[in-house]
Amino acid sequence: MDVEHVEHDIDRTQPLYTEEQIQARLAEMARQIEADYEGEDLLLVGVLKGAVMVMADLSRALQRHVEIDWMAVSSYAGTRSSGVVRILKDLDTSLEGRHVLIVEDIIDTGLTLSWLVANLKSRGPASVEVATLLRKPEALEIPVDVKYVGFDIPNAFVIGYGLDFNEKYRNLRSIGTLAEHVYS
Repeated sequence: MDVEHVEHDIDRTQPLYTEEQIQARLAEMARQIEADYEGEDLLLVGVLKGAVMVMADLSRALQRHVEIDWMAVSSYAGTRSSGVVRILKDLDTSLEGRHVLIVEDIIDTGLTLSWLVANLKSRGPASVEVATLLRKPEALEIPVDVKYVGFDIPNAFVIGYGLDFNEKYRNLRSIGTLAEHVYS
């Protein structure tokens, strides 16, 4: 879906990343990941549902073999974090001795990601690192070490490229700020 289909739902005063900007940044991140994991087997762990687009495009930008697995976790009741993280879908792959790269769409508070990193590290991997397309530094409540960041963004409600509001806008090819009239 293109922006023209939802132009009244997008706040045009906030930064917007086009599909081309996203793809270019993911390609840059892929080159760094290739260099950092040269000669190592790598397992990408995508966090459902938001990371589907990032995982697909990042993995295709890599010029090497990688394995892929998925995990779904939730800490939200409605629009607020409950503080309790639940695994909705666990990995199908053992992490023992593996180099693991968690792939996220966005990091805001860091609460769920912090829990996820600790959980995966407890499974005996060789390493656990994080790659995210977007990070909101102003929203962080818990510091999380993120090795690969696509873009740092303001603390605004963004949609598109996997990011949703009430399960809508995930298939938008670009990233935009949701207009306040949509969610207020």
